[in-house]
Parts: sequence; C-alpha cells; structure tokens
Amino acid sequence: MKEFVEGVDYYLDENGFVVLTAHHHLNRGYCCGLSCKHCPYDYEAVPEPRRSELQEKRKNTDNPTPN
Repeated sequence: MKEFVEGVDYYLDENGFVVLTAHHHLNRGYCCGLSCKHCPYDYEAVPEPRRSELQEKRKNTDNPTPN
C-alpha cells in the first residue's frame, strides 16, 4: 500500500481532521461515495438526494453570486 504524503494526498483542516485531496482521489480512480470534499468525480457514487445537495453547494461555492 502506498503511503499518503501530507500536502499531496491529504491535509489537516482547522479542526485537525484529515481531508483527502483531489490528487488522492484521482489516483484512486473512482468516486467512493462518501461525499468527500474534494471529489473530482462530481459525487457520482453518492446516493441521492445527498449527491444533488453537494453538487449544488459546489456550484454555488465555485460561482458565487455578486452582492
């Protein structure tokens, strides 16, 4: 098993939780369905309605509406 590299495969968030990066997910090769923050697969394996919620949240975060 390949070792994870901090800053490449994961980072620690402000609460000390491990967050996997898009790089890690791309190396894995598929969506695991666990609603990962940096999922590069558009949450394809996440069950509805959660998938749509995550996709909408990402869309709104990537394209915030001007004030």
